[in-house]
Amino acid sequence: MAKINTAWDQVTANKTKTWLIFFFFTIFTILVVYIIARGFGFGQIGGLGIIGFALVIAGVMNLISYYFSDQIVLGLSGAKLVKHNENPQLYHLVENLCIAVGLPTPKIYIMNDSSPNAFATGRDPQHAAIAFTSGLLQKLNKQELEGVAAHELSHVGNRDTLLMSVVAILVGMIAILSDFFLRSLWFGGRNNDRESRGNAVFAILALVAAILAPILATIIQLAISRRRELLADASGVLITRYPQGLENALLKISSDPEPLEGATNGTAHMFICNPLKGKQAAGWLAGLFNTHPPIEVRIKALKEMEGKV
Repeated sequence: MAKINTAWDQVTANKTKTWLIFFFFTIFTILVVYIIARGFGFGQIGGLGIIGFALVIAGVMNLISYYFSDQIVLGLSGAKLVKHNENPQLYHLVENLCIAVGLPTPKIYIMNDSSPNAFATGRDPQHAAIAFTSGLLQKLNKQELEGVAAHELSHVGNRDTLLMSVVAILVGMIAILSDFFLRSLWFGGRNNDRESRGNAVFAILALVAAILAPILATIIQLAISRRRELLADASGVLITRYPQGLENALLKISSDPEPLEGATNGTAHMFICNPLKGKQAAGWLAGLFNTHPPIEVRIKALKEMEGKV
């Protein structure tokens, strides 16, 4: 098997792995929905009906999130919009990178926090925003800051917000259906006889799925998130042509002990590095629930690209 070592190799590999995970996640979702629908005792038409109902509820929730999550996240983080005359150096840095990659210049925000970090949000390149902490601007040099900005612009260009919104819809649908089924066991459903709930096999499978599927769906969601971080690293290098800049930035950000005050468990996955310092799980099993790949893995991948972009 050929060794993956160039930026283009990394981009191709991470895109392929992302869509493979997404494909199997879709199959997994359809299977879980079918099992739970049969567990409810519905036939084919009824099963399709409950699938549609779950899709509508999850879709509405995530449609609202898709259009308004950027303002919600920016508001929660305390980020303030920066105009060109307020920080022309930062504005020009981002603008030059956008010109290089052919993206419209996003709105630029600054969070007044000494912990170095950054994130990108927005449903598409025309409605994107990038937020930097004041600590990041103070502690990173120009090359390192360019690496971070290129990483975040890659999230915008790769439409990661859109992808993760679709994934969130699937995760939300599984969670809603599982909750419906478990509540029906407690409070009774349409009927308690075996026929109304389908055969015993589907009833048992539905119970197992309702308990385990939301956990597995979350694990898959986080796996996709970690893969998109690696993709943004590689894509960012293709913009700057300087892997060392992002390498040094990641080392500085990850080694800084101060947690980001404006970050929460719900928004941690959006940042370039885990902003909840000291809360990143260790070990293979615990690592399944991490929002970001291990920093060692990211640095190793970047080092393999040195001199090859």
